[in-house]
Amino acid sequence: MDTKDTIKVLNDLIETSLDGEKGFRDCAEDLKDPSLKTTMTQRAQECASAATELQQLVRSLGGKPEDDASTAGELHRRWVDLKSAVTGKDDKAILNECERGEDVAKKRYKEALEKDLPANVRLVVEKQYQGVLRNHDQVKALRDMARAS
Repeated sequence: MDTKDTIKVLNDLIETSLDGEKGFRDCAEDLKDPSLKTTMTQRAQECASAATELQQLVRSLGGKPEDDASTAGELHRRWVDLKSAVTGKDDKAILNECERGEDVAKKRYKEALEKDLPANVRLVVEKQYQGVLRNHDQVKALRDMARAS
């Protein structure tokens, strides 16, 4: 994989991380449960840190890093806003949409890891993928608990 392709993969993951940051922040704003708000705010900060780490990698490869979320992520957040307004911003519905966003992040990181990335880039992407999996599993567990109550 050449440097240009590596930078494209990293920029796609930067968009994904920025989507996650904004998505988790939006969820935190709409959730009623204070502990859920705190959890989502922490996840947002982790996504922001991941994006920063990836941006540094892109710069080290001589590229220009993405600095904005994707259009698809923005559309998903607007859908969540609309759905939340209709459902009365129910915590279960918000967590369900949050998990859908994490499904997208899992898919994008998995696809990136299927590429022939340089070893130093692969290490960072694998480490971040583990964080995405943890976020997904935590959001899913929180959603399941909200459904049960």
